Amino acid sequence: MSKIFKASILLTFFFAGNKLVALVRQALIANQFGFGAEIDAFNVANNLPDLVLSLFSGGALAMAFIPIFAEYFEEYGKKPSWKLFSKTANILFVVTAVVSVIFSIVARPVVESKFGISPGFPADKQDLVISLMRINFIALMIFSVSGLVTASLQAHKHFFLTALAPIFYNLGVIIGVVFFAPSSGYVIAGFTLPALGLGVHGLVYGTILGALFHLVIQVPGLLKYEFKWTPVIDFRDEGIKKVLRLTGPRVATVFFIQLIFIARDNIASYLPQGSVTALTYGYFIQQVPETLIATAIATALLPTISTLASGKKNEEFARAVNGAIRFLFASTLGITVLLSITLLGFVELFFDFTAAENELIVWVTRGYLFGLLSQAVLEVVIRAFYARQNAKLPLFATFIRAAVFLLIAYYFSSLAGAFGLAIADTIAVTVEVVILLFLLYRIMPTILLVNDTLIRTVLGCVVGAGVLMSGISFLPFTPLINMITALTLASLIYLFFVKKEIKMLMRL
Repeated sequence: MSKIFKASILLTFFFAGNKLVALVRQALIANQFGFGAEIDAFNVANNLPDLVLSLFSGGALAMAFIPIFAEYFEEYGKKPSWKLFSKTANILFVVTAVVSVIFSIVARPVVESKFGISPGFPADKQDLVISLMRINFIALMIFSVSGLVTASLQAHKHFFLTALAPIFYNLGVIIGVVFFAPSSGYVIAGFTLPALGLGVHGLVYGTILGALFHLVIQVPGLLKYEFKWTPVIDFRDEGIKKVLRLTGPRVATVFFIQLIFIARDNIASYLPQGSVTALTYGYFIQQVPETLIATAIATALLPTISTLASGKKNEEFARAVNGAIRFLFASTLGITVLLSITLLGFVELFFDFTAAENELIVWVTRGYLFGLLSQAVLEVVIRAFYARQNAKLPLFATFIRAAVFLLIAYYFSSLAGAFGLAIADTIAVTVEVVILLFLLYRIMPTILLVNDTLIRTVLGCVVGAGVLMSGISFLPFTPLINMITALTLASLIYLFFVKKEIKMLMRL
């Protein structure tokens, strides 16, 4: 088994644990807040901090920083590379803090403006969004450092603590839901847990606690690699200049991605109550298979292809990227088909919503699932460009994606509400992936060699879907057992069709 495959398995294991904990988190949030105005406000209030986090913190920096940090470590050794980390982290924290203060001051017009975050909300709901958003900026400043720590450890090909960190973040949020938010404590085995009665504000304080957990759990990794902090900000440093040159386009790229989420919730604020929350849940569910498969593989792949790109080993680079794309094609298409069929059963199992609310979540999730293949391939393709230290072409493609979404989102929402917004997102991200694949193909034609992967994948989907629907309809058990049994059988049959791609991933 290759190092990439072993790292992917490790990341998948911890990502699965994280998603399980996140599912518990979402179920607790659903139980505490339902589909009401408070949780809509909380979800919208996350948009601006998420934007700033993505632009100026780990989200934008990770993919740009890892290739440069890895190159620095190879050429100059440990001390200079950690000095580069310190200088980058210092700049990052200061910039994040300044931007957070500015946005906290101008929060009201940002929320209430026609082109703001939630212009369609009533005044009291907008006030709640503003209050929650200002508190959330505290978590943002913690994440500004924690995200860079994650990138640095991944550059060392250390994935254990970085994969563990999101689990601890979710545990912090769960503490907020269970202890900070409720007015009356949860009862477990006859024992009543303490409750602070902070309502949805308790959820934000849990987010801050989770951010702190996310940082602290990674500190042993810094100690292992003998990190020493240097209290210096130096824009003249050549390493910093290189980071900024690559980060600039990445920041713009992430801005356009976050613009889609802001525009989505802006439009959704005019839709019936619960639409924002349905979009949040739908995207969360779609992110489960994407994270477990695509993010795990792409994260493990980046340090290796960065080294290959740095060493001008183009054939090995193309073979690694092609193998990852073929596996993602084979895996995500089957997941889209099988999960779309069983989705209602899983939503009813994990969430205590009304039938109409369940139906809304199911259709919104399906809208996102139709774009799962595109989202998964994007994880690898965009890293292929960053491994080659090319950030301008991903910026161009993401700009087109944002433009497409902004052009069609309102029309699709008028036709199909929240489901229409999910479909608009799927169309936009598919356009982006097609552009990037075409540009990558021009450089390395072997990137898109699929051989017989397409035929076997489609056949596997058809056979698997037939087995799944037959099992659900005709097995003589309860509906839940029928669904789980049929899904297990259908999945095993599908895996038989794509076993070649699984073996290929193991050899990457």
